[in-house]
Amino acid sequence: MDFDIGGNAALVTASSSGLGKASALALAREGANVVMNGRDEERLEAAVEDVAAEATDGATVVGQPADLTDEAEVAALVERTVDEFGGLDHLVTSAGGPPAGPFLETTDEDWYEAYDLLVMSVVRLVREAADPLRADGGGTIVNITSRSVKEAIDNLVLSNSVRMSVVGLEKTLSTELAPEVRSNAVLPGSHETSRIENLMEDAVERGDYDSYDEALAARGEEVPLGRIGDPIELGNVVAFLSSPKSGFVNGVAIPIDGGSGASNL
Repeated sequence: MDFDIGGNAALVTASSSGLGKASALALAREGANVVMNGRDEERLEAAVEDVAAEATDGATVVGQPADLTDEAEVAALVERTVDEFGGLDHLVTSAGGPPAGPFLETTDEDWYEAYDLLVMSVVRLVREAADPLRADGGGTIVNITSRSVKEAIDNLVLSNSVRMSVVGLEKTLSTELAPEVRSNAVLPGSHETSRIENLMEDAVERGDYDSYDEALAARGEEVPLGRIGDPIELGNVVAFLSSPKSGFVNGVAIPIDGGSGASNL
């Protein structure tokens, strides 16, 4: 399916790896011009090369390092996108996950850092991007969060609690920025990102499994589809939500988890 976003300008944060990178890849494959972002300049440069190699229709892919907890760097990130491509059509927000751990082992600093990374990064990005997104016929926002906003996940109290604020913000933006801008969220379950790869490799080293493939298969047994997700499967949903093909989809939070969630809504 042609998503009809060729030549559009997209900014994808935390996209030097994982689900952010997969989202940038899906957009570039549809011919969108993409600014990718990360804090590690060397890793970001490598990711840009990977995505640019698969871009279609002459799409341009560039990298812009930025710390999403730094207001000035966020402003520069949006400004770079507008300057590079003459505008901004699609904003995809992503950020690394907060550390795992039970409630009684978290500190005030842990809570403030998680809120700054997961929520205030989106606040700063949307504040800077709102005007260019509204221009020239409007645009889209897609927030990558986690299925933990639907169901609490053991030992992830920070993610369970703080990420819900992003969905509340997304729902509010879906009315306040409409009709020019549509705002939606995706709630990923387990996907084969570097984080999952590290967990599986650790399990093999502990002797829990004989091989990486065995560990991965065991992880997939929890999913009705019998496997965990490929990151590009989430990226394709992000590209769809960024496209006119989803033109009447606004203010929703879509689980991308292979059916592993037990929530009715």
